[in-house]
Amino acid sequence: MIRPEIIIAVKDVEKSSAWYQHLLGCESRHGGSTFEILADPGDDTVVLCLHKWAAHGHPTMTDPTPTPGNGLILFFRVAAFEEAWKKAQQLKAVVEEPPHINNNSGRNEFSLRDPDGYYVSVTD
Repeated sequence: MIRPEIIIAVKDVEKSSAWYQHLLGCESRHGGSTFEILADPGDDTVVLCLHKWAAHGHPTMTDPTPTPGNGLILFFRVAAFEEAWKKAQQLKAVVEEPPHINNNSGRNEFSLRDPDGYYVSVTD
């Protein structure tokens, strides 16, 4: 089996962790100020990893000045779409696209920006 475990660089790991936990209902599996693992509480699958900019010397995570996420969409399928939308509104996130039917997939979808400016799409 092969499963990706996406790692994104963020300014504040703990703040971003709380943001994603609130939006998606995922849980911390690591915690801390430099690295976090977020997992699905149902089956413990890793959903997303958060890494502090410039920590540990990773060459692609040293300079936060380029636009975070250029060429990247963090795309999440959730079981409770309406609940995720309510949580997104509670977070007062920048909404790029409110809930709508995606013409390509035929699924409900909304898109917003996370605290670091990453483009996040949520679908059912």
